Amino acid sequence: MRFVVFLLFLLAACAGVQNWTPGADFEYVPIKTDTFEIATWQKIKSPKNPRVHIYIEGDGSAFDAYGRPTDNPTPRGDFVRNLAESDTFDNVVYVARPCQYVMDDICSEQDWTSGRFSKKIIDAESQVITSIAAKKKITLIGYSGGAMVSGLVIKKNKNLNVENWITIAGVLNHKMWTEYFGDEPLYGSLNMDTLPNVHQKHFVGEYDKIVPYDLAKQWANPADIEIVPGARHNNFKKIKLAI
Repeated sequence: MRFVVFLLFLLAACAGVQNWTPGADFEYVPIKTDTFEIATWQKIKSPKNPRVHIYIEGDGSAFDAYGRPTDNPTPRGDFVRNLAESDTFDNVVYVARPCQYVMDDICSEQDWTSGRFSKKIIDAESQVITSIAAKKKITLIGYSGGAMVSGLVIKKNKNLNVENWITIAGVLNHKMWTEYFGDEPLYGSLNMDTLPNVHQKHFVGEYDKIVPYDLAKQWANPADIEIVPGARHNNFKKIKLAI
C-alpha cells in the first residue's frame, strides 16, 4: 500500500482552535473512555473501506513561554488538524490528547506534564483508537509527543492492525530526550526502549532543535528517517509524506 498526503505550508504555531473550521466532511465525535473523554474529528466516507488514517496530536499548549505548566493543554496551533484535513483518503480521524479541548474533572496538570505518557493516558488513547479502527488496517500518524503516544499504543495493543506508522518531529524515547537537554525526567510516564515492529517512517526537521536528528538517529533506524529541508519543530513547509 502507498499512502500519500500533501502538507502545504502548514505552520504549527499559527491560528488557535477557535479559528479552525474543518471541512463539512469532518464531524466532531467525543469518545468516552474508562477515564477521559477524548475529542476527535472524523471523516468516514467509506465505512466498509478496510483502512483508516488516524492522526494523534502533539503535547499542545502544555507549557508557557517561561517553561511553566499551563492550566489547559489544548493546542494553540492547528498543524495536525490541518494535516488530517488535507488527507484525501476516505476515512481520516484526528485524535486529541486527554484534557485537550475537553477538560474532565479527572484531568490534572500531571496528565500533560510529567505523566503525559502514563499508563492512564496510553490506556485512554488505546481505547479511542480501538473503537475507531475496530479491525481496519491503520495508518497511524503522530506529531511530536503524539509520536510517543502512537508508538506506545502500537506496542500495547497487538490486536491493532497498524499497517503504517508515521511520526513527524517525534519524541520516541523520553528518557534519552530529557537527558539530552538536562531536563527533569518524566516521572510516571511509560517509555519505549525499542520501537514497534511495523512499517514506519520518521520525519525530522533539518533545523529542529527540540527533536534534533542527532537524537532521532539513536532511536530509529536511519533508513526509516527522512530529514525535511528547512523545517523546524513547529514549522514544516510544503513536504510530502509518503509510505
